[in-house]
Amino acid sequence: MQARAPARFRASFETTKGEVVIEVTREWAPLGADRFYNLVRSGFYDGQRISRVRPGFIAQWGLHADPPIIAAWKAAYLADDPPRESNVKGTVAFAFKDPNTRATQVYVNLADNRQLDAQGFAPFGRVVSGMPAVEQWYGGYGEDAGGGLRAGTQGPIEREGAAWLDRNFPLLDRIIRARVETVR
Repeated sequence: MQARAPARFRASFETTKGEVVIEVTREWAPLGADRFYNLVRSGFYDGQRISRVRPGFIAQWGLHADPPIIAAWKAAYLADDPPRESNVKGTVAFAFKDPNTRATQVYVNLADNRQLDAQGFAPFGRVVSGMPAVEQWYGGYGEDAGGGLRAGTQGPIEREGAAWLDRNFPLLDRIIRARVETVR
């Protein structure tokens, strides 16, 4: 989980709404790109629910289906990368609660969210294929299916994992499988 990401690579996400391809540019946010590369390569995102979709804002995932794995990663913090790119529609960045608390949760911007730049959210990649699939991910639960890190409402997911989400929010879309697609 410590491998350095290539300067540029693509990650392919098979989701319940179709394939989504994210192209990562390491120089945008090197620490974030490295973490994302290792999480995708390890299969960490496989089977995850896309637990926070706020139409017109963001779609977020990154809490593992298995509570012991969530616990192991909860405080595996990553230092912040300074934002070099803007949070425009289709870019991907790590979510965090406080400075230097990025771990595993990422989001796709569903709109131009440049206001997030000043808060320190550093995009490391962008959706290059499949944005229509991202825009179809179920957003009817809003913040109720876990909310963001800052809301402090992810405890049930941390304790019960995907079982809690499936029981209480059965319409959530999910990542079936994620893989590093190409390295260049």
